Amino acid sequence: MPFSNIIQQKMVVIRLSRAGAKKRPFYHICVSDRRNKRDGKFIERIGFYNPIAKDTEEKIRFDHERYDHWLSVGAKPSDTVVMLLKRSKMSEEEINKIEEKKVAQQEKKKQEAILKKQEEAAKEAEEAPAEEAPAEEASGEETPAEEAPAEETPAEEAPAEEAPAEEAPAEEKESDDKQDK
Repeated sequence: MPFSNIIQQKMVVIRLSRAGAKKRPFYHICVSDRRNKRDGKFIERIGFYNPIAKDTEEKIRFDHERYDHWLSVGAKPSDTVVMLLKRSKMSEEEINKIEEKKVAQQEKKKQEAILKKQEEAAKEAEEAPAEEAPAEEASGEETPAEEAPAEETPAEEAPAEEAPAEEAPAEEKESDDKQDK
């Protein structure tokens, strides 16, 4: 199949290809056939994105002429590539503003999560004393009732005394059985 037919069928995409070490990503902006693997065979590399670049390092490089060429022949960019294209056209100040907004949103989410946990803990603390309060009232009312179980204790001991009495005849039966043999 000729190359022009592949482009006409919207099979060429502009996407990121991951490189770099574990937990240290580096992405190449590649033009490739959409059927190929993400990190596999590509037609052309038109830039890169380094998300962990330090202040002195280049974060994004984008060949805008080649990007425009591939768009003109029908390649379809991924959402991330479109976002990176916009960022590559921005100044450092604008990018820093965006990054600050993201950091502020993340901090706000963290604070909201902490507040939720504190509210849940407060609700649990309110529920626990509410459950303990009836128990305290009941314990205050049980002062005479506490004496009643003390009276029942000897009654409980009586059945315990009966149990050994029941066991004694069983032991006698066993000794009788041994004598018979």
